[in-house]
Amino acid sequence: MAKPLVIVFARAPRYGAVKTRLAADIGAAETLRFYRTMLASVARQVRDDARWETIFCVTPVAAALSGWPLRASAQGEGDLGRRMVRALRAAGTRPSIIVGSDIPALKCWHLAEGFTALRRGPFVLGPARDGGYWLIGARHGAQMAPHALDGVRWSSAHALADTRARLATAIVLDTVLDDVDDGAAYRTIVAAQQRGLRPLAQQLSDHT
Repeated sequence: MAKPLVIVFARAPRYGAVKTRLAADIGAAETLRFYRTMLASVARQVRDDARWETIFCVTPVAAALSGWPLRASAQGEGDLGRRMVRALRAAGTRPSIIVGSDIPALKCWHLAEGFTALRRGPFVLGPARDGGYWLIGARHGAQMAPHALDGVRWSSAHALADTRARLATAIVLDTVLDDVDDGAAYRTIVAAQQRGLRPLAQQLSDHT
């Protein structure tokens, strides 16, 4: 039997092309360094766990097809919803979950919690404080319609509610996690680093 699948959605770490809201606050160079640190931390956490297989689903397409250092596929075209549904459908009939590459507090047990929820329902969502979500999963992604998430207002406070309206049977996890989208969130992590006198890379490793 095929193992469950963890799909990490990632943007190729290129100058000026990642976390544009954060870059507007702290600059493109620091944003790129920070994103690379988070991506490496998530990769260390999930790729070697024997409980599941891991694939990194990358955009832009060329980055997934040439030179990506980890097992990767292309996200393809379309909005975020179409790309996520495509990845879940490609997983076939095995349980699969998608997480982002920029969630400092993500731990392996969060992923295990998502797979446990899929034993009780066909879909699972992990909520974020900003009205979005950090995890989406399907027990049998191949059964999802390609347009299942059409109309969701992405990058807004309505994303989770819109998705729940389209996946009415989804289980919503109790765990709330956030990504680092802007300077305020970034400065919170930096402040904690200064208090703890630990390098930022070690902090992120501790959080994951």
